[in-house]
Amino acid sequence: MIIVTGAAGFIGSCLISKLNSLNFNYIIAVDDFSNEEKNKNLVGKKIKEYVNRDNFFEWIDSNYNEIEFCFHIGARTDTTEFDKSIFDKLNFNYSKTVWNKCIEYQIPLVYASSAATYGLGELGYEDNESLIPQLKPLNPYGDSKNDFDVWALQQNEKPFFWAGLKFFNVYGPNEYHKGRMASVIFHTFNQVKNTGAMKLFKSHRSDFADGMQARDFIYVKDLIDVCIFLMYHRKNSGIYNLGSGKARTFLDLVNATFKAINKESNISYIDIPEDIRETYQYFTEANMNKLKQIGYIKAFTSLEDGVEDYVKNYLIPTTYL
Repeated sequence: MIIVTGAAGFIGSCLISKLNSLNFNYIIAVDDFSNEEKNKNLVGKKIKEYVNRDNFFEWIDSNYNEIEFCFHIGARTDTTEFDKSIFDKLNFNYSKTVWNKCIEYQIPLVYASSAATYGLGELGYEDNESLIPQLKPLNPYGDSKNDFDVWALQQNEKPFFWAGLKFFNVYGPNEYHKGRMASVIFHTFNQVKNTGAMKLFKSHRSDFADGMQARDFIYVKDLIDVCIFLMYHRKNSGIYNLGSGKARTFLDLVNATFKAINKESNISYIDIPEDIRETYQYFTEANMNKLKQIGYIKAFTSLEDGVEDYVKNYLIPTTYL
């Protein structure tokens, strides 16, 4: 059996789809399952058992003999939430218990960290574990992810194989439920569909033109391929970046979306709200050398190809992966 926490979410449900395609059908789906819109991500997937996240640790104690692997993807991911206690409970302390159960029952573990741990990138975007305690995230979500990375590295006891993955800007199918936290591509598609145009943030820095702010956008299918690689690899434990390795501008992204919809680009610019202007990131780019050095050789999907696949095969027909 393979555990996937956050199973009904964007990345968790895409991971289950890939596992099913590889004939892994004894999936233990862990989530709270209270969001019916989110649960649509699991329709048609082969799942052995649904386990409420509040009952998960008791479930492990009763079923550990059958568990082959744990993907701990579940987390509170709202970067606009500032109640630290929510992140302490759902991200930091919950993850510590997952970690300890994996040690106790010898279960290999891959868990989701985040590029939000890098803050404004003062120390760069290299997944050097010696720098992790010095990182300065910009919000409680980023803090919770970095706090767990720091805690994991400090532990004398660790799962026999473990990997923390710093997800960069992930986009792709199964994010219909995410609202304002969905990818810029999802929002561009809907703005263009409804208004024929897209609004981007102006630049408030002289060294960046409007629309030239850049992020490392990674297609969810590529992210899942890395998860599967690590499930088979099971060595070289540690914390790894997971982006495409190439920063692309928001202008590139929006133009690719217009092209996939087969419409002329129509872009205007609005001010970045003052409450986030000082902490707005102008550039992120994952250094992917560490993952490549342990043997991951598959190329990452280009932004244009990823956007075209996402828009034409999922967003336009409103289908799921």
